[in-house]
Amino acid sequence: MVRLLIVLVAVLSLPAQQPTDEAAERDLQRVLDEAGPGSPEFVRAAEKHLERFPDSPRRQELERALARLALETGDEARLLRYGERVLERDGDNGALLEGLARALLRQGGREAAERARSYALRYEEGLRQLEKEKPRKPVMAARWRQQLDESLAAAYLLQAQAEGALGRFAEAAALARRSWEVLPQAEAAREVGTWLLRSGQPEAALAWLASAFVIADEGFAETERAAVRELLGETYRKLHGSENGLGDMVLAAYDRTRALLEERSRRLRELDPNAGLSDPLEFTLSGLRGERLRLAAFRGKVVVLDFWATWCTPCRAQHPLLEETQRRYRDNPDVVFLSINTDEDPALVPPFLEETGWKQPVYFEDGLSRLLRVTSIPATIVLDRAGRVYGHLVGFQPNRFVDRLTERIEEALQR
Repeated sequence: MVRLLIVLVAVLSLPAQQPTDEAAERDLQRVLDEAGPGSPEFVRAAEKHLERFPDSPRRQELERALARLALETGDEARLLRYGERVLERDGDNGALLEGLARALLRQGGREAAERARSYALRYEEGLRQLEKEKPRKPVMAARWRQQLDESLAAAYLLQAQAEGALGRFAEAAALARRSWEVLPQAEAAREVGTWLLRSGQPEAALAWLASAFVIADEGFAETERAAVRELLGETYRKLHGSENGLGDMVLAAYDRTRALLEERSRRLRELDPNAGLSDPLEFTLSGLRGERLRLAAFRGKVVVLDFWATWCTPCRAQHPLLEETQRRYRDNPDVVFLSINTDEDPALVPPFLEETGWKQPVYFEDGLSRLLRVTSIPATIVLDRAGRVYGHLVGFQPNRFVDRLTERIEEALQR
């Protein structure tokens, strides 16, 4: 919450875009002074300011910030109050469209369902436009595809729920099936089964409910899974008189969904060979000219990973110190130093290397920084012989860097 309020303060601190009203500005400054970051009074004070000064030159910034806060804190009443105004004024925003659709569906009622459907359709349209773009780094393709599919699946599910709330059960089942086709998830399978039941197709619903039961999704709560199990058993008993044979159906659903998920994983690995890996030594890194480096080749050695970027001034300053440490181990085949670039745009790297004269081969991080939780640079990570993180030196520390890194390497060699 503190982070969100700091964001709000930053937004409100921007220069006004219209001629200011001195009384309104004084009141707004009072709000910021009296209800600072972390105060639960902040949002209410901002709203009171808007009530007192409906023509405040900061109204648009305030409403935009209040909508963002409401979205991130789950305040659906305020999200509905401000989010729709922001969309009307600023144009489509995927997070707002999704949040508003969910809030309206929970609100209930036909009119709310129609609006939710409209927002979900706009959300899908925006995602389809985004789908035409490509990530700048090929290694980001799998992550980009996964995130896009998660969003598209959510857009279809929201449309399905809106259609179901409007009594159009066959359309709801078809849209939930489209969500499943984009991304096989327990919630999508449950929705297909639920709407097939509502449309009078219990036999067809059984296979979908079984699939929902066997998929272990992080976002599908155990209480939801238990409810699916109850509905699955109840439907099966009504059709067959008992649960004899239900176990075979569940096993078949497990085999079927596992095959689907394995096929999806295979496709993602085609985009990114590192997708889903949890062992750094299983990673394959790409080089400047497209060459591939399998870190598995260094199993049994101590590996020193230097994470840097072209824009990082401390990285430049630290580089000679890293080279000094590397010279200490130039005759030790059990210690490997790797230069790992983290730039978003790989095209920036060759001219940087030419300018600086860095000679060591450079590889792109290709998802490794996320696995190793590298959140700031320069960062130097020491992996022991088994590929476990033994040392993690963050930031530029000129006075002790060489000695500290040497200590970590020596200790890792003894493990």
